[in-house]
Amino acid sequence: MSIDATTLAALADQAIELPSWAFGNSGTRFKVFGTPGTPRTPEEKIADAAQVHKYTGLAPTVALHIPWDKVDDYAALRRFARDHGVDLGTINSNTFQDDDYKFGSLAATSESARRKAIDHHLECIEIMNETGSRDLKIWLADGTNYPGQDDIRRRQDNLAASLAEIYANIGDDQRLVLEYKFFEPAFYHTDVPDWGTSYVQVAALGERAMVCLDTGHHAPGTNIEFIVAQLLRLGKLGSFDFNSRFYADDDLIVGAADPFQLFRILYEVIRGGGYGPGSPVAFMLDQCHNVEDKIPGQIRSVLNVQEMTARALSVDTAALEAAQRDHDVLLANEILMDAFYTDPRADLAAWRETRGLPANPMKAYLASGYQQQIAADRVGGTQAGWGA
Repeated sequence: MSIDATTLAALADQAIELPSWAFGNSGTRFKVFGTPGTPRTPEEKIADAAQVHKYTGLAPTVALHIPWDKVDDYAALRRFARDHGVDLGTINSNTFQDDDYKFGSLAATSESARRKAIDHHLECIEIMNETGSRDLKIWLADGTNYPGQDDIRRRQDNLAASLAEIYANIGDDQRLVLEYKFFEPAFYHTDVPDWGTSYVQVAALGERAMVCLDTGHHAPGTNIEFIVAQLLRLGKLGSFDFNSRFYADDDLIVGAADPFQLFRILYEVIRGGGYGPGSPVAFMLDQCHNVEDKIPGQIRSVLNVQEMTARALSVDTAALEAAQRDHDVLLANEILMDAFYTDPRADLAAWRETRGLPANPMKAYLASGYQQQIAADRVGGTQAGWGA
């Protein structure tokens, strides 16, 4: 089965934001490997991200992480990005690396730690005003390791108060997006461990507070597409951090571990109105490339999302609903599986060429010589990496 013109048209405006940190060095808790050509500055990260958009047409914005991407002039950084064919996107805060946050940040018992964390987010909002960013994304490492270590309920109250002050300062066209993660680095309890906690906190704030769903932040066996359906039903799914995992927060290339899961998630996104013009749902990658080259890894990632979106758009929804209403279990499953087993790659290659893009973005990038050029040019300085 081939991809029809309607599906291809629906793909025309797909946008997947890239994380600046994906272009720096990363690794495990044991080792971070350096690589030739790794960016040393936010500008070099953006230049690399622009290569992904150049060859795929899928990645028009780059998310920043503060303080990893701090610069003196954000307006100049935005101009730099636009000169390279992309724009600046989500601003991600960081309250998990300073010693002051050893026992928490926005949820901490320590008033001084909470104050520092709130002020950091107010600084991020000021940066958003300069970059034109819509979303402030918050992920917290807050939690405890031992029963009795701290008061769980008090920490939720602290978190609510901290978020309320931050939310009161975002602009009318800006959003606060709260991410969740069920464990790590806190192992007894995490202050925002699941979608329900994130939802409860953002629902109390207002319409411009949403939930961010990281596809790797769930226990094995979790039905992520059910969470997607529920958050869309509640009008609170703000964004995705796409990646892939075999065990926990592995941050592997999206679709690498379980392509069928990615298909099921995207089907529910489309089914729930989370895809297309006017959708409030932002797609973003959040991955580490520990052993593969960064730019090709990001190209492969956005293409995986595009290909699974094409399959999800190919579901015969009328036939599926009829089978569901008839309680024809096997036919309903067959209709969904037919779309999943559709191979859109040849159709997408031909379609890209009609839009002035290479049929094979990966091959075109590798032939461009960019990877060899940055390896030759970026000698000296300090390579960017996780935490820098």
